[in-house]
Amino acid sequence: MDWKIIGYSVLINVALTIILSYIFFPLIFLGPITGGFLASYLSKGYEDYDKMDQKDGSVVGAVSGLIGGLIIGLLFIMGFGAVTAITGLITAKIGTITGNIIIGLIIINFSVNISLILGLIGGVIGVIIKE
Repeated sequence: MDWKIIGYSVLINVALTIILSYIFFPLIFLGPITGGFLASYLSKGYEDYDKMDQKDGSVVGAVSGLIGGLIIGLLFIMGFGAVTAITGLITAKIGTITGNIIIGLIIINFSVNISLILGLIGGVIGVIIKE
């Protein structure tokens, strides 16, 4: 895997997701798909062979989505306005420390899973377009 390309794809994933979450929230799925697409489209292949198939594109896209989802989840926990307002309402009934931990784990889990799946889809799309 070309970690440099995956790193750039993760940065694009995170930046697009953050920007789109402020502009129009339903479009945040475009960040992970774009990151996975770029990771597979720009990858040249592996050390043993030069050709990438859809399985390889899905792996590269999923790795990009996984790392991006982890970063996005951590950024959401660290203090986005909308997320902190929602967690404040929920934790008022659960208890502050326990509620924050539970909500933080839920946000990270949701962010990583969604970003991983969408990055995988973007990776497959990138290989299909590349062919």
